[in-house]
Amino acid sequence: LPLDLEFLSLVLMLTVIGLIMLLSVSYPAALHYKNDALFYFKRQSVFALIGIAAMVFISFLDYEWLRKVGRIFLIFSLILLVLVLVPSIGEVKYNAKRWISIGNFSFQPSEIVKLSVIVAFSASISVKKEKMRRFKTGIAPYASVLALIFVSMMKEPHLSGAILITAVGCTLMYVGGIRRRWVIAALCVVCLGLYLLLSGTVSYGQSRIAMWRDPFIDASDEGYQLSQSIIAIGSGGIWGLGLGRSRQKFLYLPEVQNDFVFSIVAEELGLVGACLILTIFAFLIIRGYLIARNSKDRFGALLCVGVITQFALQTFLNVAVVTGLVPTTGISLPFFSYGGTALVMQLAEMGIVLSVSRQERENYYMEEKSNVKQI
Repeated sequence: LPLDLEFLSLVLMLTVIGLIMLLSVSYPAALHYKNDALFYFKRQSVFALIGIAAMVFISFLDYEWLRKVGRIFLIFSLILLVLVLVPSIGEVKYNAKRWISIGNFSFQPSEIVKLSVIVAFSASISVKKEKMRRFKTGIAPYASVLALIFVSMMKEPHLSGAILITAVGCTLMYVGGIRRRWVIAALCVVCLGLYLLLSGTVSYGQSRIAMWRDPFIDASDEGYQLSQSIIAIGSGGIWGLGLGRSRQKFLYLPEVQNDFVFSIVAEELGLVGACLILTIFAFLIIRGYLIARNSKDRFGALLCVGVITQFALQTFLNVAVVTGLVPTTGISLPFFSYGGTALVMQLAEMGIVLSVSRQERENYYMEEKSNVKQI
């Protein structure tokens, strides 16, 4: 098969390891809250199979079809993002309105928006080339879309998702060829915003920042989740307590099956096991960027850069949150955290990268055959 088998193997490896760890991590919470120790694992397994099927199907399609549906896909996802704010449609969980429920099925529109931004921005940027150096055509339209998404997601609120989508969009603009002075200006604005937050000049999120600096000053209330996460990671030590032997997952650490799954991974597998898993993530990211570099065209390269950058940022931010490197915010770990919409979309995105790799390899094989015939 003219697919990048190394990339495919890494994706499948992370999916299987993620399911195994979710089973180990989630069974106490599933038994307590759902009266079924396998509740989260069974549902996630079904979504994994759906996602793998979608990945394989998409990988055998010519990714050029995405260019035709990019704008429509973005508009559709933005409509879903607005609908989630409608009281009769959006569902509130964990003090946030991020889900749309249809019967027993619920999904997060923000997960669809992530992919739609990558596809729509890549399709538009790929044909502009020198026009990307002008503010009117290279900055304004994309910044407007990102601003609309950011404001809508802050209404949920979903700060981490808004930051992630904005960062991916800005990365695509940079790779697309905007002037460096706009990049420097944007970085200056980000640094100023961080300074205002950390210095206390801006009142938003100050309690969260205080808990980030020292969660143990209020370990029984606002700092509880992060302090329990740090205890779990510390308990694992170098080699870990052993698969299935975590103590913090027994209802001490909230949301172990979601945003804080990596804490239990570190507790059970230790520093060595956690680093091995992060190494697999790193190999997948590097391989993805290599596929982007070798893409046959600008559109395929931008698609890969968008997908892999989103994957890399989401992985980094999740691990940074659970280890206390950055303030606590709700962001899942790809392939590991419980969430059907997220897993299906992640695997579908991997299918897009594989489709790009297939087109590149088919061109390579055609050139090789042509050279052989000439000889």
